[in-house]
Amino acid sequence: MSSQTTTYSSSTVIRDLISGVVVFLVALPLCLGIALASGADLFSGLLAGIVGGLVVAAISGSHTSVSGPAAGLTAIVAAQIAALGSFEAFLLAVLIGGAIQVGFGIAKGGALSAFFPSSVIKGLLVAIGVILILKQIPHVFGHDADPEGDMSFVQPDSENTFTEILLMIAGDIHVGAMVIGIASILFLAIWDRIPRLKSSLVPSPLVVVLLGVALNMLFSRFGGKWLIGESHLVQIPIASSASEFIGFLRMPDFTQLLNPAVYIGAITIAVVASLETLLNLEAVDKLDTEKRNSPASRELIAQGCGNMVCGMIGGLPVTSVIVRSSVNVNSGGKTKLAAIFHGILLLLSVAILPGYMNMIPLSALAAILLVTGFKLASPKLFKQMWNEGRYQFVPFIVTVVAIVFTDLLIGILIGLGVAVLFILNSNLRRPIRRVVETHLAGDITHIELANQVSFLNRAAIERILDEAKPGTRLTIDASASDYIDPDVLSLIRDYKTNTAPARDVLVNLVGFRSKYQLSDDVQFADYTTRELQDKATADQVIKTLREGNRRFVSGTRLNRDLGRQVNATAMGQNPLAAVLSCIDSRVPTELVFDLGVGDIFSVRVAGNIIGTKSLGSLEYAVGVAGVKLVVVLGHTRCGAVTSSVKLVAGKQDAMSATGCEHLQSIVDEIAPSIKDLPPRSLDELSEEALETYVDNVAKQNVIHTAEEITRRSQVIRNAVGEGRVKVIGALYDVKTGEIEFFGASPIEPEGEPARKSFADSPR
Repeated sequence: MSSQTTTYSSSTVIRDLISGVVVFLVALPLCLGIALASGADLFSGLLAGIVGGLVVAAISGSHTSVSGPAAGLTAIVAAQIAALGSFEAFLLAVLIGGAIQVGFGIAKGGALSAFFPSSVIKGLLVAIGVILILKQIPHVFGHDADPEGDMSFVQPDSENTFTEILLMIAGDIHVGAMVIGIASILFLAIWDRIPRLKSSLVPSPLVVVLLGVALNMLFSRFGGKWLIGESHLVQIPIASSASEFIGFLRMPDFTQLLNPAVYIGAITIAVVASLETLLNLEAVDKLDTEKRNSPASRELIAQGCGNMVCGMIGGLPVTSVIVRSSVNVNSGGKTKLAAIFHGILLLLSVAILPGYMNMIPLSALAAILLVTGFKLASPKLFKQMWNEGRYQFVPFIVTVVAIVFTDLLIGILIGLGVAVLFILNSNLRRPIRRVVETHLAGDITHIELANQVSFLNRAAIERILDEAKPGTRLTIDASASDYIDPDVLSLIRDYKTNTAPARDVLVNLVGFRSKYQLSDDVQFADYTTRELQDKATADQVIKTLREGNRRFVSGTRLNRDLGRQVNATAMGQNPLAAVLSCIDSRVPTELVFDLGVGDIFSVRVAGNIIGTKSLGSLEYAVGVAGVKLVVVLGHTRCGAVTSSVKLVAGKQDAMSATGCEHLQSIVDEIAPSIKDLPPRSLDELSEEALETYVDNVAKQNVIHTAEEITRRSQVIRNAVGEGRVKVIGALYDVKTGEIEFFGASPIEPEGEPARKSFADSPR
C-alpha cells in the first residue's frame, strides 16, 4: 500500500485527464523511437506504452509514476533479440522475466530501494534533464537522424550526443521544423511566466502541439524548404483494417522453453528492469509535490504483470520511466488516473487516429521535452548538493557525468559504485563515536560502537585503542550495535585481557550481548563515589559541569548505562554539587550538564530564588551530604522574571493581578534585581528590547540569589569561608543551550576579579 490513500475529486480528475493528454503526446514519439533504437518493430514500442498505461498503472500503487518502454533497456533488448535469433523467442524471455519480477515483488524485493543513496537518485534526475536538453536540441532544429527516445551517448548510427549537435550546426537544419521548435520553446517559457496562464487548466504543451500542427499545415502550402516531410513528423504504423491491426500483434515462441539462452535473457531483463524501476520510482517520488511514497514491492508486481502481457502480445519490456513521470508531475498529474488515461489515448491513436497523430511535428514535442529537461537539471539542485559536502556532491556529479556519457543503466551502476565507496570510506573513518568525559578520578574515554561493525572497521578501532596512554580509562559501549564482526570481538577481547593490563589501562565493557561471548565488565566507577566526593575540589566540579554543557551543546552527550548507575547508587548518594534552578521545563538540569544518576542535588523553584525550604535543602547538601559546589542556575526568557518585571513596573500586587495567592513571595525575592526600569512603558518596548532587559534582570537575580545564600545561611557561609565549598552563578541560554558561569562567591561576572576574601573565579 502507498503511504497515502488516493482520493479522487472533480479537480484532481480534470488535472489528471489534462496531464494524461500531455504525457500521451510526449510518450508517442518516445515509444516509436525506443522501438527503432532497439531494432524492433515500431508497433512493439506502442504496445509497451499502452500496456504501461492500462496494465501497470492499474496495478501500481504509485500516484505519479508512468511506465512504458525504457530507453535504458534499448541496448539489452537489441542484444537479446540478436542472441535469441527471433523476436518471438525474445518475447518468451520478456514473459518469463515478468514472472520473475512478480516473484521479486511478492518476496518484498522492493525493500532494496531503501538502500539507494539520495545523491545517486538526484544525480539520475539531473542527468536525465541534461540528456533531454542535449538530445532534443537537434530535434528542435529538424535534425532527426537519431530516433526520438534514444538516451545513450553512443547512438545506433555511430554518432554520439555531441557529434549529433555538431552535425546539426554544420547545416542539417530544417527551416520549417526549426521555426516550430523555437516558437514552441518561446511559447512555453512565456506561458510559465504569466501566473494566470500557468495556473489555468489548459496545459501549455497541448497548446504547443496544436500550434505545431497548425504551422505544419500552413508550411505545407508554402512548399520548398518550409515543407515538413514525414521523417520530421510522428510516424505511427497505420492499419487499413481491424484484421491488419490484430496482425501487428506477435505471440511468444513457446517452442523455445527449453532454450537456456531464453532464461538467461529473462533473468537479465527482470534484474535490469527491476533496478531501473526502483531507481525511477525513488526519483519520481522526490518530484511529487505532495511528497507521497510509492510501495516499491507492489510496483515490481505491477511491472512484472505488465511485462508478462507485453511478452504475450508483442510489446517491448516496460519499466517506470522518469521522462514520462516528470512530464506527468510538471503537468499537474495528481493520481494514477493520468497514467491510465495516457494509455487509453495511446490505444486510440494507434487503433483509430493514426493519420491525425502523424501530423504532429517532432520539433514541437522536442521543445516540450527540452523545457522539461531544464526543470529537471535545475542549477539550484547543483548548489544544494555542493553545499551538502563532498560525500554527497561527488557521487551526485559522477552519476550525472556517467549517465550522460554512457547510458542510463551503466551510469547508475557507476554512480552507485562511487556512492558505496564513499559510504565505506565514511565507515572506515568513523566506525565509532569517541567522547572524552571530564571526571574527578581522571578523564574517561567513551567509545560507542556503531550499529554495524564489520571487519572493515577493525583497523580504525585498533588505532583508537592503541592511542590510549597509560592510566587511561576506557568505556567500550556496544549497546547500540546489532552486529559486531568476530574479528573485532577478538580484538576487543585480546585488548581487555592482555594489552590493557600491560599498559595500565582500565576497560569497562558495556552493552555486549551474550551472543558475542564477551560479557559486560566494570573495572572502574563512572559515577560519584564517597572516595571521589572527598577528593573533589569545587574547581574540579566546575570543570566537570562546563565540559558536560559543552557535550550537550555539541550533541555529543554520553550514552550512560543509567540502569547500572541506579543499582550502584541504591545504597547511598555522594553528589558533587547542589544546583538551585528554575522550574522551567526547558532547563532539565541533569541533561544540560550531561550528568549521571547520583551526581548532583537538584533544587527547583520558579525564578531560582531562595526561600525557607529551598535554603534548607541547600544547607543539607552542604552541611550533611558534603557537596563541594552550590550553583544558582538561571536562564534567559524566564517566565517568573518576566512576570515579576511587569508587576513591579506596573506597581501591581501579584494576587490582584493573577489570582495566585502565593506568587507575591517570588516577586519579592526577584524585585531587588529589577533596577533601572526603562523610561518608557514596557508595552512600548520592542520585543527584542524587552527580552534583553528581562535577561539582564535574570542575570542580576542569579547574582543576588547567590549572595543571599551565603548571607542567610551560617552553615554555607562557614563552608565558603573555610574553602570547602564555592557558591557560583550560571545563566542558561534557552536559544543556544550554552551556560555562562559567574565566578566564585560573592558572585562576580566572568572576566572581573573576585573579592579578596575568596579565590579567583574559575576559568
